Amino acid sequence: MTRALSLLMAVLVVGPVLSAGQTPPAKTPPTPAPPTVQPVRGGLYLVKGGAGANTAFFVTRKAVFAVDAKMTPESAAALLAEVRKVTAAPLTTVIITHSDGDHINGLPGFPKGLSIVAHDRCRDDIVEAAKSLPGLGDYVPNRTFDRTLKLGSGADEIALSHFGPAHTGGDTVVHFPALRTVFVGDLLFIGRDPLIHRNKGGNSFGYVKTLEALLALEPKVETFLSGHADPLGRTEVEALRDSMSGTQAKVKALVAEGKSLAEIKKAFGIDDPPDAPGGRRRWLSLVETVYLELTEKK
Repeated sequence: MTRALSLLMAVLVVGPVLSAGQTPPAKTPPTPAPPTVQPVRGGLYLVKGGAGANTAFFVTRKAVFAVDAKMTPESAAALLAEVRKVTAAPLTTVIITHSDGDHINGLPGFPKGLSIVAHDRCRDDIVEAAKSLPGLGDYVPNRTFDRTLKLGSGADEIALSHFGPAHTGGDTVVHFPALRTVFVGDLLFIGRDPLIHRNKGGNSFGYVKTLEALLALEPKVETFLSGHADPLGRTEVEALRDSMSGTQAKVKALVAEGKSLAEIKKAFGIDDPPDAPGGRRRWLSLVETVYLELTEKK
C-alpha cells in the first residue's frame, strides 16, 4: 500500500466524535495527481502519478506493452490516454510484476481481450483478489511462466524472470536488454525498509538473491525502474543489497546468542509504532521479518 493511501485511510478513520444518531459527513478522497510520462530510453516510458504505483509502457515496432496497471480503472484509463499521445500502435499486452492492489486493481480500466502476463504464483494471488474486487476476474493473467519468458526479439525483446520469493512469492522482473533497463515492481524501496509480504510467500533472503540476480543480468543493467521510486542506478541497488545482508547477519548472530525478538529490536533501536488506524496491521520491519524467517519451524 502506498504512503498516500495510508494517509488517506487515516483521514477516513480519525475524525470528530459524533452524537448518537448523527450521520457522519461524506468524505471525498483527494484527487490523485494526473499521470506524467517520462521517456526513459528508446521506446520505454515511465508513468508516475494517478492512483497507485508507477507503471511503464514499451512501444515496439508493432505494439505497445504496459507494465502494471495502476490502482483504479480511472487511473488506468488516464494511463491509456497518455499512451495514445505517444503512439497509435495498439496496446496488446499488460505485464504484471506482482499482485499488490496498487499494481493490479486498475486492470478493469483496460480493454478486455488483452494478453495479461504474470508469474504462476501471481496469477493465483490475483484469482484470490478477484473474489472481492468486481471486474478483476475478467483480467486474470492468461499467460504465465515459472522462471523465464521471452517476449519479442532484437531491439523489441522483453525478458521476464522470476528469481525466487522476494517482495512476494510471484515477483516478475521485466528486463529490456537492448535498453539496459529493468522494471522491478516493488523490489526497490529507498529510505525505508523493503516491504516483504510473508502472506504472499515473500522472503528476505530470497529478496537479497533477487537483487544479486538483477545486478548480474546481461547485458549489464544501467537503469532500474520501480513502483515507488525515481529511476535508480546500480549504486542504489548494491547499497540496498548490502544493507539487507548486513541486517540479516546481525539478526542471525543475535538469534544464535539466544536473544528474544524484543531484545533484538532494542539492539537495532526499533520502537513499535502506534497501531495503524482502524486496527489495521502495521507492516513488519525488516528485522522482525528476518527474525521470523530464522526462528519459525520448517
